[in-house]
Amino acid sequence: MLELLWLIPAIPFASALVLSVFGPRFSRRGVAVMGAGSIAAAAVIAMLVAVGFLRSGSSTYTQVLWKWIRVDGFEPEIGLHLDALSLVMVLVVTFVGFFIHLYSTEFMAEDEDYSRFFAYMNLFVGSMITLLLADNLLLLYLGWEGVGLCSYLLIGFWYRDPENGLAARKAFIVTRVGDTAMSIALLLLFTRLGTLNIQELMQRASQNWPVGSSVATLAAFLLLGGAVGKSAQLPLQVWLPDAMAGPTPTSALIHAATMVTAGVYLIARTHVLFQLAPAAQLAVAVVGAATLLLAGCSALVQYDLKRALAYSTISQIGYMFLALGVGAWTAAIFHFLTHAFFKALLFLCAGVVIEALGGEHDIFRMGGLRHRLPLTFWAFFLAGCSMSGLPLITAGYFSKDLIIWGALAAEHGHAALWWAGAAGAVLTALYTFRLIFVVFFGDIRTPVIRTPGLAMTIPLAVLGIGAVLAGYLKNPLISYLTSALPPTDTRQRGFMTEDMSRAALAFAFAIGVYFAYLLYRRSPELAERVVATTGGRKVRAWWFSDWGFDWLYDRAFVRPFVWIANINRGDFIDGFYSGIARAADSLYRDLSLTETGRVRWYAAAILAGTVVFAALALWL
Repeated sequence: MLELLWLIPAIPFASALVLSVFGPRFSRRGVAVMGAGSIAAAAVIAMLVAVGFLRSGSSTYTQVLWKWIRVDGFEPEIGLHLDALSLVMVLVVTFVGFFIHLYSTEFMAEDEDYSRFFAYMNLFVGSMITLLLADNLLLLYLGWEGVGLCSYLLIGFWYRDPENGLAARKAFIVTRVGDTAMSIALLLLFTRLGTLNIQELMQRASQNWPVGSSVATLAAFLLLGGAVGKSAQLPLQVWLPDAMAGPTPTSALIHAATMVTAGVYLIARTHVLFQLAPAAQLAVAVVGAATLLLAGCSALVQYDLKRALAYSTISQIGYMFLALGVGAWTAAIFHFLTHAFFKALLFLCAGVVIEALGGEHDIFRMGGLRHRLPLTFWAFFLAGCSMSGLPLITAGYFSKDLIIWGALAAEHGHAALWWAGAAGAVLTALYTFRLIFVVFFGDIRTPVIRTPGLAMTIPLAVLGIGAVLAGYLKNPLISYLTSALPPTDTRQRGFMTEDMSRAALAFAFAIGVYFAYLLYRRSPELAERVVATTGGRKVRAWWFSDWGFDWLYDRAFVRPFVWIANINRGDFIDGFYSGIARAADSLYRDLSLTETGRVRWYAAAILAGTVVFAALALWL
């Protein structure tokens, strides 16, 4: 079974190639079968590989396909590395990715670029799997750039709308900042340790660098720069809300199982470097804590359904960074698993709602949909409860409980980080149930004109089950992940115990739900009065604009760059090449004067040229 490992990324890549070349010639049914079927095949093979891997009793498996490059002793391979970490993430990506593709077969059925959409989606999944299975950082970087390319293509999929193209370019450029930091990290690691093979690299780093090493710290910070770009964490989170310009299945794939979790995987995969760099690991925790709070506040004031969910993704990825930063490595990956189910489900439900209302995105023009779209309501409700942490029932509660307890009790835990996680839990419940009460309760404001078919409802049902039951994988999953990641060493700090932390998380959930009910269901005029005040308007505008980051970047980077470009429009380099072009144009015009149509003059010129050429040859 393990020999089939290479097929998991190969099948989506092959499907993407076929759809790119021959897709327009296929029927829509053929495109759907190939687009969704290839991911189904990858998921089945991933499960077979998982069975074989578990039966083998080995903790790692490496499959080398061929040598990639041979340059002066540098010989990276096209090789795949399987361990507990990559296995769990590949299973999630293929399983959740398949149901997103299945949903897409109906959601995108009327789109004129049906085959192009599935070609991009399959390329996206193949790139993400390559990233996860790569046994060296160079191949990982290839997958890393692949998901960045696909995000650009999918966010700007409806490219005829200039705003979509702008959102795609913004995502590509902002993440490129982090990608540049990551590429520098790869160069630094190779020049200092002589390899990019991940396992050898981690071993050599632990052998050659002491804890606190300046080189290890620099490398870890550079990798963190790459991670915050791809995972939309502070200060590079500004691209993700605008990425909602793409089709809803694209949003689900980016947010739930692929691109935004790449940074989490990168830090987990290189955890040895971060353990050698306590300052960088602390920065991971601080970035995660700050991001989950700031994004939670921004989610609370959005009126676009998908943008509100986008900020919730930024916040939930912040929880994963918080866990990684305090040393709760397995808790971060467990939350990745539960998040993949409930976040994919939330976005797919949002797509049903938006399509049902004829493309309406404004939550305050929705309402009363629980009766018209009952399955969608219950799926969204379960996913929302899971993200908010409904105690003892939903998957999100179990993973978030581990993270919040680890924020206090793990090796690098601190009370301030615990309070940040608890406050984030209140915000999560508040902004999630705000959406539930506004969208699905109250009066119907926009009539339902379309209801989903089986291809869109089956994924909702399956992912809804996962959003509840995945939490019960906690103990076996955490135990299994310790073969690839360090176990979380927790100890009680102060008077707080683990049971007290769990009770606090349950209380935070209750507080958030209560205030959401009070402000958006029972007494909505209270929220209106708060926003109507001068301070309320300013705070709302501040949070709504992503805390002013776009304003800051526009004035600090975009406008100065445009100003310099305008000044430099006629620089001497352009002048040099413009001079060459003008000389060529002038020479053309002069030579064109010789085109007179007089054959005798042509013959005389040829004869004269021959005589001159012969004379020069004899004389020289």
